[in-house]
Amino acid sequence: MNGELVAVLSYLEKERGIDRETLFVMVENALLSASRKSVGPAKELRIQMDRKTCDIKAFATVDVVETVVSKHDEISLHDARRIKPACKLGDAIEIEVTPQNFGRIAAQTAKQAILQKIRQAERNVVYEEYRDRVGDIVSGTIRRFERSDIVVDLGRAEAIMPSKERITTEIYQVGDQIRALVLAVQDNMGGPGILLSRSHPDFIRRLFELEVAEISDETVEIKGIAREAGFRSKIAVISHDAKVDPVGACVGMRGVRVKNIVRELSGEKIDIVRWSDDVKTYVTNALSPAKLSKVEIDPDRPNVVHVTTEADQLSLAIGKRGQNVRLSSKLLGLKIDVQKDEGNVTFEEKVARAIEQLAGVPGIGQEHAEKLVQAGFLNIEGILAAEVADLEATGVFDSETAKVIFESAAAVQQNEQEKAGPIHESA
Repeated sequence: MNGELVAVLSYLEKERGIDRETLFVMVENALLSASRKSVGPAKELRIQMDRKTCDIKAFATVDVVETVVSKHDEISLHDARRIKPACKLGDAIEIEVTPQNFGRIAAQTAKQAILQKIRQAERNVVYEEYRDRVGDIVSGTIRRFERSDIVVDLGRAEAIMPSKERITTEIYQVGDQIRALVLAVQDNMGGPGILLSRSHPDFIRRLFELEVAEISDETVEIKGIAREAGFRSKIAVISHDAKVDPVGACVGMRGVRVKNIVRELSGEKIDIVRWSDDVKTYVTNALSPAKLSKVEIDPDRPNVVHVTTEADQLSLAIGKRGQNVRLSSKLLGLKIDVQKDEGNVTFEEKVARAIEQLAGVPGIGQEHAEKLVQAGFLNIEGILAAEVADLEATGVFDSETAKVIFESAAAVQQNEQEKAGPIHESA
């Protein structure tokens, strides 16, 4: 009796719950490839395993010949008749070719083959379970870090959250419980690769679907999301029921719904705006809480919107580091150009702006720019409309400095004309 193999099969049957006959078939199939190395290139090799004793025998089919040329495929008539007395030349008979220590080899092969089959079966189960869950939110425990990637234990499987899918403002530690979006499930040789994300815009979408009943029952629809993970997001919503306010539904009583989502996102700010099919209205809603004086669509470039605000609303419309206007552009899929209403610009602001523009010209600088503005030269065009002598006549520039300033202004204008290209006049 093959005691080692019996122990292996008994363990796998008990611990893994696999039917014993299934194990026998697995072992016989696995031994076919292993036995070819020890038996040789026999024709029609067959493995037979005793279901009670687990003793294993290998059989091969050989041709009965007068003189043996290939010992793996042929047998002499004399030797063949010892096995099967009635055989004759040209017959094919089955002979036992079991090598020595085949039971030990079988036990090792069986264990490896079965464990491999089990691992493959488990991978298949995981893949089947998660391939239909792409876009869902799952919970898990951080187990370890692989370079900058996070390995998350989901219970029946492990998932990876790449560094680019993390929220940059969050700090992760081994043992932390986290929720994330199933971004993709890939079936590969190493097992199903489950990719998670907390920075993807759809993570916010799914959180709102779980938190807001009106979204899950499709009374309220999310029309667009623009996100800078960890900092700020904008979400555009519309109601298909006139009695339901889409923004109010998402915010919840005393803001409890949106607060729960903000808490999940570690304090990321969320702006909920009302979607509109009218571009001007949509832009106004998106840039809220800033108040806009005028919204105009560029007639030559339909994907550009020009926005004008009061002086005290400009910084609010643009947002910290341009975040508000940048997210609004993503949300609308348009380029938004925000300008201050020139009608409200004070004299001091105009002077400061003129000095800033001239100071940026190579060869002029801050000191000369201030003197030029004081003398009434507010821009490049004004300088070039005069002559070098006019600059000298101001009494603040000598002839050499006046010449340098004039040449610098001319160089800037020529450079701008070259960038603009030739002008074609219509007939």
